[in-house]
Amino acid sequence: MSRRTVLPGTTSADGRPATLGVMGGGQLGRMFVQAAQRMGYLTAVLDPDPTSPAGLVSPYHIQADYLDEQGLAQLMQRSSAITTEFENVPAAALVTLGSQRPVAPSADAVAICQDRAMEKAQFTLSGVPCAPYAVIATAEQLQAVDESLLPGILKTARLGYDGKGQVRVNTRTELAAAWSQLQQAACVLEALLPLAHEISVVLARSSQGDMVNFPVQENLHRQGILAVTQVPAPNVPQAVQHQAVAAARALAQSMGYVGVLCAEFFVLQDGRLVANEMAPRPHNSGHYTIDACDVSQFDLQVRTLAGLPLVPPSLLAPAVMLNLLGDVWFDQAGAVRTPPWSAVLALPGVHLHLYGKLSARRGRKMGHLTVIAATASAAQAVALQACELLGIPGF
Repeated sequence: MSRRTVLPGTTSADGRPATLGVMGGGQLGRMFVQAAQRMGYLTAVLDPDPTSPAGLVSPYHIQADYLDEQGLAQLMQRSSAITTEFENVPAAALVTLGSQRPVAPSADAVAICQDRAMEKAQFTLSGVPCAPYAVIATAEQLQAVDESLLPGILKTARLGYDGKGQVRVNTRTELAAAWSQLQQAACVLEALLPLAHEISVVLARSSQGDMVNFPVQENLHRQGILAVTQVPAPNVPQAVQHQAVAAARALAQSMGYVGVLCAEFFVLQDGRLVANEMAPRPHNSGHYTIDACDVSQFDLQVRTLAGLPLVPPSLLAPAVMLNLLGDVWFDQAGAVRTPPWSAVLALPGVHLHLYGKLSARRGRKMGHLTVIAATASAAQAVALQACELLGIPGF
């Protein structure tokens, strides 16, 4: 992607600082906006929600659908360069934006990450192993599924995240029922593998091909939603971590990727590493970087979008990140409560990030809590105290 560098403090003809645009107004967009503003940029957010977390903190909020022609035209008019904060922004919208402005990541890269079948093919193309799988989009493909893929997990090829659009199946009968349950949408069936750990790698790649990455992150999911991230990864051998970083970099290189990319992996019980999925954006598992690293994943998102130099990030202290779901706002009887923030913030090394969402719902991502300490064990101990105070299961 060719571009000219959008320097911090660069002003337009009417004296305003340069503006960076973002498609999507969720919490990832909010943290991107905050990082961009710290570097002297204005921001423009396109999101249909009038109370979107990013829209609430950005000077320009274009309240429009992601395919609205007038909204896209406004975003292009205001912005020097444009990014996205979630992978389900229509790729067609990014094509339109990319015809007039630098867009990172590109529509082609986002389209790959939007479709599990295309994603699996990209893993293979990049020489990165993944779970054995089959694409199921027709009744004939359903009938042709190899027995070796059962038991498995049937996942919709598109629009599935945080465990949505996924059904575990053990037999052909269950597979057929699950495909019907998913309305016979295009799906990917993955063989169920004996997992030991889940890890992720967040990296950034520039338009010149420069690449930097954060340390490998060890993740714990509950009901398909990220619950806890620990860095350094406490249970993963260094050799496997190096392999994960090399695989993530190979994926970014093979796509000619520009921007921040997260690659998620499974470490199997026999020590093998297999790719799970990619996210073409900053990732929940990288939120700790705001407090525990010298540059955050959102700082690097700004740099890749604006064409600024990338510097290898350093982990300043061991960290544990707790995802705060809306469940924390309800007591055991189901009544709405105010979480005990005073007690939590009295703990050493605690950093609270709330996303400005106006109502809490069970399972809704409301914020995160990062604990940093001189040692990993100290960070874990404080994080477990926070879990007890907030009513979150331990880890």
